[in-house]
Amino acid sequence: MLDKDFKACDSVVVIGLGRFGSAVARALQRLGHDVLALDQNAESVQAAADELPHVVQADATDLETLKQLDVASFRHAVVSMGESLESTVLTVLNLSQMGCKDIWVKANNPAHGRVAERLGAHHVIYPEADMGERVAHLVTGKMIDFIEFDDGFAIAKTRAPAETHGKPLSESNVRQRHGITVVGVKRRHQDFIYARPETVIQAGDQLIVAGATPVVERFAARV
Repeated sequence: MLDKDFKACDSVVVIGLGRFGSAVARALQRLGHDVLALDQNAESVQAAADELPHVVQADATDLETLKQLDVASFRHAVVSMGESLESTVLTVLNLSQMGCKDIWVKANNPAHGRVAERLGAHHVIYPEADMGERVAHLVTGKMIDFIEFDDGFAIAKTRAPAETHGKPLSESNVRQRHGITVVGVKRRHQDFIYARPETVIQAGDQLIVAGATPVVERFAARV
């Protein structure tokens, strides 16, 4: 049983300490969250123990083990069990039966994800597919960064096209002409600029733009 003070703040249990699970646990720890990391493999636990203060070797497919660790009292759970669909299924089922209110599951494919959702997962993520999509947008150099949301909405960082140079946004009128919203401007050696109608775009500026994914893609292609 863990100290109550350990779970006083926003707490997360991370189950599975492969590359993805370990990275999530370390990032959460750096962000100041209380993290309990679990893995059945002793070597994985030992490797993570150098960076994470609360690491336990445990079998998350065993409901009684999760109860003993009081996992249900954590506000969030992240399940990253590698290629083992059976382990993921049993773990998600256990967390759901225990009443965990925010379950995140790493899935390898849509079928894996659908099973997890039906068993009680609240969020399903596909790291490899998502990263592949992101890299595809970045590799041509038209976008500097790209994030797509589940509802077909995207935010991207792209170079300002020539048609916007030397003009305020109200004059270049990119929202009406291209359907995107310029959220901000990043200029070399200057702080982030929140976009306003009177903001004048210079050659070399980077624009942070938002809109429907196809619209954002078409706008970036104008560079």
